[in-house]
Amino acid sequence: MTRAIFSWMAGLSCMLSAATWADTSDYQLTNINPQPLHGPWTLVQLPDQSWVVTERRGNLVLIKPDGSMTRTKVPLPGLYFKGQGGLLDFALAQDFALSGKVLLTYAQGTDEANRLVVVSATYEDDALTDITPILTLQPDRATPVHFAGRLAVMSDGTWLVSSGDGFDYREQAQVISSHLGKILRFREDGSPAQDHPFAEAPYVYSLGHRNPQGLLINPATQQIIEHEHGPAGGDEINVIAAGENYGWPVITNGKDYSGARITPFEQYAGMQQPAYDWTPSVAPSGMALYQHTLFSELTGHLLVTTLKAQSLLSVNISGTPVRSERIFATIDQRLRDVAVGQDGAIYVLTDGSKAGIIKVTPAE
Repeated sequence: MTRAIFSWMAGLSCMLSAATWADTSDYQLTNINPQPLHGPWTLVQLPDQSWVVTERRGNLVLIKPDGSMTRTKVPLPGLYFKGQGGLLDFALAQDFALSGKVLLTYAQGTDEANRLVVVSATYEDDALTDITPILTLQPDRATPVHFAGRLAVMSDGTWLVSSGDGFDYREQAQVISSHLGKILRFREDGSPAQDHPFAEAPYVYSLGHRNPQGLLINPATQQIIEHEHGPAGGDEINVIAAGENYGWPVITNGKDYSGARITPFEQYAGMQQPAYDWTPSVAPSGMALYQHTLFSELTGHLLVTTLKAQSLLSVNISGTPVRSERIFATIDQRLRDVAVGQDGAIYVLTDGSKAGIIKVTPAE
């Protein structure tokens, strides 16, 4: 199939203005998991090149370089596995190679009262020990959706975690005393960082978010980049700064799922505009920053997996204008997360009950 036909398919299925980046002759796809994954949420590479995948029902799956695969149930107190809830993110501490320290996020509670929890643990010999809750977000909600839960560690060793608005509680995203609809910053023991921007809310780093699924820090610039789901339209990429308000639900480019207007405002004083907006929605999920020479055309670009658009996107937020391009056009299914391997290959985690990890490399 020619590059032109791929470009037409990308524009039709994703409603994106940019062309498809690569022809099938340019790359090859390999599935690296020997058995299916069940409802995965994230994938992380360990220093020994093994991959860890979380499954929302509460499992950690380890896939070693030799192809062996093990699944371990994580003893998480009160795990709430329903809707978008369950075991979510898994992230390595800066000193992981020495300490084995990791952080995880998961949904905890019941239908009537649930919440996002951050726990610390030690990961060694393919098992988690010393599982300790360090941050419990408040207030409780009575919805099984919009938990967010993405983790990122800053250069000073403090952490960020994204928190969703709970769907039915969207006004809480503008309430400074609430953890809903925020990005929170904390120390590795769960205490608030010292230099917080809001005296009355020591954990809140930024506010006005809907359901942030992507969160990373550019190691070269220390720029914090986040993406989040809008409603029907208005999916966003934001460059996050301490103390800023990103508008939800006062400003949005999306509408309610019924077609009704959520707000009359697309701009408002004191509220930040997104670095990039997807309207119609693509439903962004995972995100990684590509910094390798294997795919030199992508160096410095964000890689974004999508659920609704069923494609992997490349976004260069330093460009003028910012562009979103579909890449690797033969990956055409719901995608949950993306990571860049130590080898420079791109690893894409698919979504669903029979999911897999697709390794993308240049064609030989």
